[in-house]
Amino acid sequence: MSVQTLYTAATGMEALQQKLDVIANNLANVNTTGFKRDRCNFEDLFYRTEAMPGIQDASGQYTPVGIQTGLGAKVQSTQADQTQGAFQQTNQPLDVAIQGNGYLQVTDPTGQILYTRAGNLSVNANGQLVVGDATVGRLLDPAISIPPTATSVSIGSNGTVSVVEAGSTTMQQVGVVQLAKFINPQGLLALGGNLFSQTDASGAPTQGVPGTNGLGSIQQGSLEASNVEPVNELIDLITTQRSFELNSQAVQAGDQIMQDITNLRRG
Repeated sequence: MSVQTLYTAATGMEALQQKLDVIANNLANVNTTGFKRDRCNFEDLFYRTEAMPGIQDASGQYTPVGIQTGLGAKVQSTQADQTQGAFQQTNQPLDVAIQGNGYLQVTDPTGQILYTRAGNLSVNANGQLVVGDATVGRLLDPAISIPPTATSVSIGSNGTVSVVEAGSTTMQQVGVVQLAKFINPQGLLALGGNLFSQTDASGAPTQGVPGTNGLGSIQQGSLEASNVEPVNELIDLITTQRSFELNSQAVQAGDQIMQDITNLRRG
C-alpha cells in the first residue's frame, strides 16, 4: 500500500510540475502581443478494483458500491484560452489589431503559410508589408507593397490598404489584408514567435475579407495585448505550489510507513 502511495503522489507531482511550467510561460508572455494564455487540463489514471460495484453479497443482495483505488493523475491536454485581449492604442499606421475571429496570414521563408494575431507590421527594403522580428521577416499573404513615395498609409476595418503619395491628395488602394479562421483554433500548433501552423486538429483555414463570413474586423493604430491576467496567474501559481507540497508530503508519509514496516520486521 505504501509503495503505491509513492507512485500515486509522484504522478501528482509530475502533473503539477507541468502545470507550473504552463503558468510560468503565461507569466513570461504577459506583455507578448496577441498571446493567448494556456490552461492545463487534468485527468485521473487507472483504478485498482478490489470489488466491483453491484456484485452479490452473501445474502444475494447487490452491493451499492465497490472498492476502487485511484492510481494518480496526469495532464490530459494544454488548452489555449482564445479570449480577446485588450487593445493597446499605439497610433502607429502599420499596427493592426483583429477585433473578433481570425488570424493574419504570413509566408515563411520556407514557403509555408503561417498564422498570427500579432499585427505589428513593418515595411521591408522592397516596400512589402511583413510580420517579423530582428532576424526573419515574413511577408503578409497576399503580398501588399507600399510605394516608396507614400506619405501616409490607411488600413480600413475591411482590410483595405490605401496610400497617399507625394504630390497627391487622393487615396490609392494598394491591396487588401485578408484573414483566416479555423473551425478549431485550439488545434493550431504554436511555433513561437507569435506564429501558428495548421494541423489536422485545427482543420483547413477559411480565408476572406475582414468583416465577412464570421471574420473579425481590422483596427488600425492598435495592437491586441496578451490575455494573461497576472493576478489570476499568481493565485493559480500559489494553489499549484501548495498542491505540489501536499503530494510531496504524501511521498514522505509513504516512505515513513515503509520504514516503520521494515523496523517491525527487524524487531
